[in-house]
Amino acid sequence: MSTGRRPNPFDSEKFVITVDQVNHPMHYTSDPSGVECIQITRHRNFNVGNAFKYLWRAGLKDEAKTIQDLEKAIFYIKDEINRLEGKYVNRR
Repeated sequence: MSTGRRPNPFDSEKFVITVDQVNHPMHYTSDPSGVECIQITRHRNFNVGNAFKYLWRAGLKDEAKTIQDLEKAIFYIKDEINRLEGKYVNRR
């Protein structure tokens, strides 16, 4: 028995978009440049890479946490400055 409705082509499984939240989350892959954040951060040290990551995703992962992301970037920048100024001593 017909319902009188035309089938919706978007109901098909072939139109399902899957986002890989582990390997390629949207907040790191949605930049208009087409570049993924990790393509840049993997060439930096830990502090600079993390600062860059938090600047990159600020407002994209959770808009309510934009300021927090920017504060985290500042933390890693300050930590890198302290490291470069020799303020950390390796203890064994």
